[in-house]
Amino acid sequence: MKIIVNGKETETKAVDISQLAQELQLPDKGVAVAVNNKMVPRTAWAETPLAEGAQVVIIKAACGG
Repeated sequence: MKIIVNGKETETKAVDISQLAQELQLPDKGVAVAVNNKMVPRTAWAETPLAEGAQVVIIKAACGG
C-alpha cells in the first residue's frame, strides 16, 4: 500500500505502525509518530492500523542546542 511518510510517498507492506517502524529501522528510543495529525504513543503502535494514503509524520529527537 502507499502511504505518505514525512511528505514523501512510500510503498509499504506494514499494516500497523510497529511494522512500519521495523521496516524503516527506526531506533528503539527518541522517536515520535503521528498518523493523520494524531500522535500515537509507542505503547499503541502495534494496535494502530495503517490505511492506504495515511499521512505519517516521524520525528526523531536530536541532541545539541
